[in-house]
Amino acid sequence: MNDTAPRRRGRPARTQAAGPGAQERILDAARTEFAERGYDKTTMRGIAKAAGVDAALVHHYFGTKDDVFAAAIEVSFEPTLVVPQILGQGKEGIGERLARFFIGVWENPATRAPLLAIIRSALTHEAAAKVLRGFVLRRLLERVAAELDVPDPQFRAELAASHMVGIAILRYLIEVEPLASADPEEIVAMVAPTLQRYLTEP
Repeated sequence: MNDTAPRRRGRPARTQAAGPGAQERILDAARTEFAERGYDKTTMRGIAKAAGVDAALVHHYFGTKDDVFAAAIEVSFEPTLVVPQILGQGKEGIGERLARFFIGVWENPATRAPLLAIIRSALTHEAAAKVLRGFVLRRLLERVAAELDVPDPQFRAELAASHMVGIAILRYLIEVEPLASADPEEIVAMVAPTLQRYLTEP
């Protein structure tokens, strides 16, 4: 007879929850799993196995697969740190700062792979698209729009985001030439004035 009491669902053992760096390991594993398998084929159990923890611990820290997916996006963009850096220096040069940040995130191999998986998944899977929309709208665009002293700030922030996402799809996902091989600084120089106009002109 097994005298071991069953665990409550979603509440991991104390030793598991107290493991050093468990949350970071889970997030690292999730980014890798989403990058390699895509949204559809990634499972909470697979993330747990890759992180070396029980699946209950993944639920304990992040809740659902959608929540882990959103957390993976946030780690790549770090909106809490980035938005003040882009907007806090005033209107002058905001287009260039936004373009340089965005291209820099995609040029970094550590953040490019999970972002590619996110874009691929969002294009083909509604649940992934919903997470991406929610993150972009709530965590990035609303913060940007709140600081813009122009008419229709939300619409302008969305236009800027659509411009940058379009570049990401063509350059890094579809790899359309000559954009795919262009120097990042050349891209920044070309798109910065357009972003500046979206975000600052009356």
